[in-house]
Amino acid sequence: MFQSEYLKKVYAGVEARNPGEKEFLQAVREVLESLEPVVAANPKLEEQGVLERIVEPERQIFFRVSWVDDKGQVQVNRGYRVQFNSAIGPYKGGIRLHPSVNASVIKFLGFEQIFKNSLTGLPIGGGKGGSDFDPKGKSDLEIMRFCQSFMTELAKHIGADTDVPAGDIGTGAREIGYMYGQYKRLRNEFTGVLTGKGLTYGGSLARTEATGYGLCYFVDEMLRCMKNESFKGKTAVISGSGNVAIYANQKATELGAKVVAMSDSNGYVYDPKGIDLAVIKQIKEVERGRIKEYVNRVQGAEYHEGCSGIWTVKCDIALPCATQNEINEASAKALVANGVIAVGEGANMPSTPEAIAVFQSAGVLFAPAKAANAGGVATSALEMSQNSQRLSWTFEEVDAKLKNIMVNIFHNAYNAAEKYGMKGNLVAGANIAGFEKVAGAMLAQGIAY
Repeated sequence: MFQSEYLKKVYAGVEARNPGEKEFLQAVREVLESLEPVVAANPKLEEQGVLERIVEPERQIFFRVSWVDDKGQVQVNRGYRVQFNSAIGPYKGGIRLHPSVNASVIKFLGFEQIFKNSLTGLPIGGGKGGSDFDPKGKSDLEIMRFCQSFMTELAKHIGADTDVPAGDIGTGAREIGYMYGQYKRLRNEFTGVLTGKGLTYGGSLARTEATGYGLCYFVDEMLRCMKNESFKGKTAVISGSGNVAIYANQKATELGAKVVAMSDSNGYVYDPKGIDLAVIKQIKEVERGRIKEYVNRVQGAEYHEGCSGIWTVKCDIALPCATQNEINEASAKALVANGVIAVGEGANMPSTPEAIAVFQSAGVLFAPAKAANAGGVATSALEMSQNSQRLSWTFEEVDAKLKNIMVNIFHNAYNAAEKYGMKGNLVAGANIAGFEKVAGAMLAQGIAY
């Protein structure tokens, strides 16, 4: 519960304006609860309505996306772009293509993106977009037609210095390529308006690996500084088997861990010898298949229906990299009972508030998403820089910059928590560190009546 009357009033206003939007309300509440000591120490925040302004998107764009499938039938989806806050730079955030996408999900993601982008130290604001279109089971031509229709409308609202979208769930290199081709056709310009592009047309080396690598860099620094530990010799469980999960597996293994389980939306595989990442990549990246295929190719592996069961697998380090609210209170208790020492969020808001409370009360190191998975957007911003300068940096240059950014994010979050009397609480620290930079910019820029 909120102690501050101001915060109670702000949250009540958000509830009244956004009824039934549970993901968005959950994200707002979690941030506002962390800001109690900041509000108490800074009366200007209330005087100038900073919190009322930061919880309301600057612009919301909802639009129809009509396209024709391979049978010649017209299909209609809904498109979204929420441009949440541009106080520190152009809107920046991914495009999610998934049947679960709705206004609440996009607003929660866009709101989180404000603070995540702020934490990177780079000049990028917060935004998010997507559609309830499902790429699964669609042909390349169907996906191309959808992406071209989606971009025909979105192109009116984005630009290299206005709003720079990127990939997300369901939006990989193929989808970004189709969208970028349509944007270029419509605008007659070659600019860095989308990130996650192919290497032949302005993409950045290390972008594909960035979110997963960045997650591990953050967790490794957290382990080192808060527990004098590392990945070396630890057993890890990683949910998901998409881009973030695959490269988190790769980096965790490089750092000395053994990853024994991964999942998709149907179930999970357990391999006591350690997941063979080459097999996962073949199934998920090349064949676009289901993870249960793994057991047909690797002797001794087990497949279990139901993806949530992955959190019953004994591990030292848990890296949820699938989707929001995948770890509930029961899953968190199972992890704690099995001796987990650290949890790092690779997905957006994958742990429920009840799960986070379980981890914190048990003394488990907890790396929140807006800090721990900021590597993707950080490297997207590095791609923007390369595009602006017409340069291409080496993989090693980008990776070194990414690692430095993630280490700095950890220390900024850790120091902010300590400054406000919540030492070790990285959830609060990340929220505060991200918020203070944005709030400072909003105060400096005045109020637009």
